[in-house]
Amino acid sequence: MNDNTPGRILGIGGVFFKSSDHANLRSWYQQKLGLVNGDEGAVFNWSDHSTAWCVFPADSGYFDRGFMVNYIVDDLEAYLAKLRDAGVTIDPKREDSTYGLFAWIYDPDGNKIELWQPL
Repeated sequence: MNDNTPGRILGIGGVFFKSSDHANLRSWYQQKLGLVNGDEGAVFNWSDHSTAWCVFPADSGYFDRGFMVNYIVDDLEAYLAKLRDAGVTIDPKREDSTYGLFAWIYDPDGNKIELWQPL
């Protein structure tokens, strides 16, 4: 269904997940990543980036859980330095690909988070 007629998906409207320690995890995302800016979460408004939507095979080793969130960053090394100073768990692996630069961090629940600096 790749057409421009009405009745189609326009993009990702949100990312939602559960935690057994909702308050602690929400606080971590607010304090470490600066994402929570209200009672519920954060809203991103952009017109200069796109959002990828991909289905991976069940045996993929790219991430450990049933999902992974990818956040766009403006300066990967500067952001990683801030996260390091904040005590965030950072994966030592880095990737420089045709899409840009990638790094990974983990939240307190062990969820792998991808950071992406586009070209």
